[in-house]
Amino acid sequence: MKRLLILAACAALPLPLLLACQPKPTPSPAKYNTEALDLKAFMANVVDPNSDALWAASGTVDTATGTKDNSPTTEAGWQAMQSQAAVLIEAGNSLQLPGRPRAPEADFYKFAQQLTAQAVLVKAAVDKRDKDAIYTEGAKLYLVCTACHAEFLIGPLIKGGGRPAGTLPDWPADIEAKQKSYVTAHGPEAPVAKVPQLDGDNIPK
Repeated sequence: MKRLLILAACAALPLPLLLACQPKPTPSPAKYNTEALDLKAFMANVVDPNSDALWAASGTVDTATGTKDNSPTTEAGWQAMQSQAAVLIEAGNSLQLPGRPRAPEADFYKFAQQLTAQAVLVKAAVDKRDKDAIYTEGAKLYLVCTACHAEFLIGPLIKGGGRPAGTLPDWPADIEAKQKSYVTAHGPEAPVAKVPQLDGDNIPK
């Protein structure tokens, strides 16, 4: 009965107020699927190819015939760089979705956020076709990546005494012998302690 009285009262209202009586739809919760691309697959298929392509299209290289400019020579090439930078901007966001972060999560989130922030600067340089800025900001992006890898990939592998099969190429025999000799002399923690641990905070401005 109460419901009928409310409906009757609403029916007597002007149209704007009548519309206000309509029940508001419940918003759908966000949905995401990080299982289709776990962290390793996400890095291999999203982050790595786009960052590699960006770096390959910046700076110069000295050849037997002179200095070669790696910058795009067509509008399609520049647009490809813009898309690559945009992918990296969103990659930093996607790395923070549940299921992808690794412990310590605070460090992981920091590196992911730095990836996005630095990719924003790279894209701005690409938008302006500023070759010097592309190279400079791309180098800072590289430092963010290597600092993250040092903590979450290289460091754990060294601490574990090597690498899981199939993750990285084997060290050359002479290098491996020197590594074992060094660890024997200085202890298993020495290689990690001696490597500068860039955390992104000391990236050149």
